Amino acid sequence: MGQDIGSIRFGAAEREEFTRRLAAETALLAQLADADALSSAGPVGGFELEAWLVDRAMFPVPHNQSFLSRLGDGLVVSELSRFNIELNGLPRGLGGAGLAEMEQELAATWSRCLSEAHEEVDTAIAIGILPTLRDADLSLDNMTPSNRYVALNREVMRLRGGAPVEIDIDCADPAGEHLRTSHADVMLEAGTTSFQLHLQVPLEQLAATYDASLELAGPLVALSANSPFLFGKPLWHETRIPLFEQAMSGAGGEASDTARVFLASRYADGDPLALFAENLERFAVLLPILSDQPADRFAHLRLHNGTIWRWVRLLAGFDQDETPHVRLEQRIMPAGPSVIDMFANAAFYYGAVHALAQRPAALPLDVVRANFYAAARNGLNAEIAWAGEAQRPVRDVLGRLLPLARQGLEQLGTDSALIDRNLGVIEQRIASGRNGATWQLAHHARHGDLFRLTADYLEHQRSGMPVHEWTV
Repeated sequence: MGQDIGSIRFGAAEREEFTRRLAAETALLAQLADADALSSAGPVGGFELEAWLVDRAMFPVPHNQSFLSRLGDGLVVSELSRFNIELNGLPRGLGGAGLAEMEQELAATWSRCLSEAHEEVDTAIAIGILPTLRDADLSLDNMTPSNRYVALNREVMRLRGGAPVEIDIDCADPAGEHLRTSHADVMLEAGTTSFQLHLQVPLEQLAATYDASLELAGPLVALSANSPFLFGKPLWHETRIPLFEQAMSGAGGEASDTARVFLASRYADGDPLALFAENLERFAVLLPILSDQPADRFAHLRLHNGTIWRWVRLLAGFDQDETPHVRLEQRIMPAGPSVIDMFANAAFYYGAVHALAQRPAALPLDVVRANFYAAARNGLNAEIAWAGEAQRPVRDVLGRLLPLARQGLEQLGTDSALIDRNLGVIEQRIASGRNGATWQLAHHARHGDLFRLTADYLEHQRSGMPVHEWTV
C-alpha cells in the first residue's frame, strides 16, 4: 500500500481527477505494450512473506512499530495490523541457484526476526491464520498507525454504506459448526497472512503464464493449505480464502456484487493488459490519492490495482534500470509451515506454470473456480476436475503435475540438485497427505489444545523440517 498520506478524507474533485489520471495511465501502459517498450526481462522470481508477532502465551501482540524499529531492515515492513509484519525478497533469476538464493535470503531475514525477542514480542510465526487469534484482536485499536490504513477503512465502509461486515463460514466437516461474526471495520483482513510469489516473464509470455496460474489455483491451494482454524473453530483447510473474500465484500462500488477479492473474472486470452482496463471500468476508486509523479510512473494505476485483490494479480513495476514491466503476483498460498515447505511450493509453482503456459488453457473458468474453492475447503482431501476428466482426488492431479513441474524447472535452467530437493519435498507431502492444515487438524484432534498446537507448530517451524516430517 506504499507510503503514508497526509489526508484521510477525499472530495468529489479528487475522485474525478484521480479517475482521469488513472484512465490516462491505463491507456499509456497499453500504448507502451503496443510499442514494444515494456521490459522483456525474465523469468525473474520474488516473494513476500507475511507473519505474526506473538507473546509467550502464543497470543498475537500488537507491537510491530517498536519491533521494526529495533530490527532496522528496510525489507521488513508493517502490515494492516500491529501484530503482523511483511518480509520482502529481492528479485532473482530462476535459473541456476536462483531459488536457493531466494530461500537463503528469506531464511536469513527470518532468523533476524526471530532473534529480535523482547519483553513485548516473544517471537514471530509464519502461519496462514494464527490458531490462538481472538475475534477481539481484530479491532481498530490494533490497526497499524497510518493515515493510509485509516483512509482504507473509511472508504471501504463508505462503499458498504456503513453496513457491518458479516462473516459466515461453514465447516468442511459436515458435523462441524458455522462461524458467524460481524465487524464494523476492515480489520478482519488482518486475520490472513500469505506467502506471495512474484513472477516476471517477457510480455509475450505473460498472458499464457497468467492463464496457467489460474488453472493451477486449485492444486496449489490444496498443496499449501495451512489455515484450518479461525476464532477457535476448525473450518476450511484454507479458511484464509473465504475470510479475506468476505472481509472485503460489498466494497466493489456501484455494482454491489462486484467483489474486490476474487479469483478471476476472465482469462487473459492473449491480452493481459485488459485486466488493467477492467480495473478502470469495473471498480470504484477506493483511495483517490493524487500523485505529482509523471504518468509514466503509473502511480494512480498501481495504487488502484493495489486495492483490487485478485488471488492471481498482475502488477505494474520497474526493472532495476527503470524500464517499466508487468509481472504476476501469485497470492494463493498461505504463510508457512517452514521455509523449506514454502520454497518447495515455489519451485512447484514456477516449474508447473512454465510448463503449462506452453499450451492453451484447458479448463473452463467455471471449473477453475470450482477447483479453487473445493481445494480451499478440503485441502489435500479435495476432489477436482482436471484435463477434461471427471472429479478425481487432488493428490492424483498433483502427482500428474509433478513431472510437468520438473520439466518446467529444467527448461528454466534450475540446478538439478535444487529440483530434486524441492520436488522431493512436494512428492513426500503428496504421498503422506500431510500439509500444514492436516497437521494442525490432526494435532488438535489428538490434544484438543490450540495453545499447545501453536507452541508445537512453532517448535517444528524452528527445526527447519518440512511439515510431512512433523510429529503430532
